[in-house]
Amino acid sequence: MPLSTRQRITLLGSTGSIGCSTLDVVQQLGGRDRFTVAALTGHGNIELLAEQAQTFGAELAVTADEGRYQDLKDALSGTGIEVAAGPSGLQEAAAREASWVMAAIVGTAGLAPTLAAAARGADIALANKECLVSAGDLFVQAVHRGGGTLIPVDSEHSAIFQALEDDQRHAVERIVLTASGGPFRSWTRDQMAGVTVEIARAHPNWSMGLKISIGSASMFNKALEMIEAKHLFDVRPEQIEVIVHPQSIVHSMVGYRDGSVLAQLGAPDMRTAIGYALTYPDRPPLNVERLDFAKLARLDFEAPDEIRFPALRLARLALTRGGLQGAVMNAAEEIAFQAFVDGAIGFLDMAEIAELVMETMTDWAPATAMDDVFAADAAARGLAREAIARRKAA
Repeated sequence: MPLSTRQRITLLGSTGSIGCSTLDVVQQLGGRDRFTVAALTGHGNIELLAEQAQTFGAELAVTADEGRYQDLKDALSGTGIEVAAGPSGLQEAAAREASWVMAAIVGTAGLAPTLAAAARGADIALANKECLVSAGDLFVQAVHRGGGTLIPVDSEHSAIFQALEDDQRHAVERIVLTASGGPFRSWTRDQMAGVTVEIARAHPNWSMGLKISIGSASMFNKALEMIEAKHLFDVRPEQIEVIVHPQSIVHSMVGYRDGSVLAQLGAPDMRTAIGYALTYPDRPPLNVERLDFAKLARLDFEAPDEIRFPALRLARLALTRGGLQGAVMNAAEEIAFQAFVDGAIGFLDMAEIAELVMETMTDWAPATAMDDVFAADAAARGLAREAIARRKAA
């Protein structure tokens, strides 16, 4: 949207790393003088959510934790800002009039409100992976029916979105997702077996929340991005490639049938992709690091190791099978992730749990409604919990 136009926006997940970066971009581009913040949502960080709501003059602030409703209400007492909580509060935020919605709630909790925003025709800046991984076909259909635009915010998908030539979609031969390789790029499986949460959360290039950081370390994030790419760009599974690029400068690439490869480069800073999504198709001036090619020295690329990082293999399996396999893989991984964080299983066990659940749930029909997605999600979570319980009892 042109920089001169006032814009109503909503942030679903404003207190996470993506949400905070989005508000930084909003501030850079004019803050309250240019943007009306219809709604902000967060979870347990009530102090930050209340601060954001007051700073940006939000009309509505929502905590996803129903038990923290009074805390948020007290924090915003006397400000005139409306307060809500729980799933109904998230739906209220999504339904509020706003032309642009940042979908940054982590996990399947973000699915229903993002779908509601898409259905009413908002442009969706998508940072929630589960919308496409778990309910890709249904979500894309909802966006199309609503009449909004789906703009990816993940740096990799944003890069592809920018490198795709609209009138040459038919000539796309492959898309190449780059991966940093995370903190364990050169570790052996034996070394990775003893990884702790604190070690896994230390990403070499990006500053992210716990879930995304550990997903990067295990490459489950990249696995989910492979499934997302199929739905975002309407390509076949065999057209999706992953390459490890430790410097995180080349964010992703599009290969065309004439042999050309178009890449999008930039410093590893999510604000670039967020700014592009917020003002698409314009490119706003942003205070982010500029690349100094004379100082880059080198850009390295290497093939990913699907033995040490089996999540990539599981993604290919989900893509090949189609249907609800993405939902199954994602749900099982979410349960396994929490078990790892809680100390119930090891780092490598996360992929093993996900694969076990996927091999148990191979006969689910494709989704025809969101209830099918939620049913598969619930069943996969149950199986994952059972598998974890068996491991603890062994």
